[in-house]
Amino acid sequence: MLSVLLIEDDLDLAETLIDYLELEGIRCDHAANGAVGLELVERQAFDVMLLDLHLPRLDGLRVCERLREAGRDIPVLMLTARDGLDDKLAGFAAGTDDYLVKPFELQELVVRIHALAKRRSGQVQCLRCADLEMHLGERRVVRAGRSIHLSPTGWRLLEALLRASPDVVARSALESTLWGDDVPDSNSLKVHLYHLRQAVDAPFTTRLIQTLPGHGVALRASS
Repeated sequence: MLSVLLIEDDLDLAETLIDYLELEGIRCDHAANGAVGLELVERQAFDVMLLDLHLPRLDGLRVCERLREAGRDIPVLMLTARDGLDDKLAGFAAGTDDYLVKPFELQELVVRIHALAKRRSGQVQCLRCADLEMHLGERRVVRAGRSIHLSPTGWRLLEALLRASPDVVARSALESTLWGDDVPDSNSLKVHLYHLRQAVDAPFTTRLIQTLPGHGVALRASS
């Protein structure tokens, strides 16, 4: 069952959306302001966030910005009564993935939720696992305050692992990410993983890159 977080201060609208989504097999948690919504995201994983633009305590743009600054890649569907281009551009700049202008059809909302749930957001600016951080905009990787230098291939490999973390990524998926359909040879991924481990894990006590034989590779704080 899909899990959705709705952050909406219009309680009548929120109740309508929650009831309808549950009929569609989508579990929906609710927060009436932006601050509480961020607290819920800290405690629980959601597939999609439905985020009202105008909220008490912390508005939708600030909520979205804080999510992306924290490295959270939950897809965000912004709900707003404003359909002007400037408003949409501000939302995308803050890190939203899609827009739905009020009033909207409930069936369209469900379609948008399913579409967003199939992917994680590309709007995130910082990816994290334990003390490892990848700052996408700055093209910078840091672990425990120490800068890590990677080749372009090593960067793409680490980004793929961080975006999936802590889940396992199949070797075939990593090869496709790095080379598409033109994989150099069967040992190429092994070589690049070795160099990535030397950069990310070797200088530190805790190893983050884990190989699960028969399954793939995972980046996680513990086994």
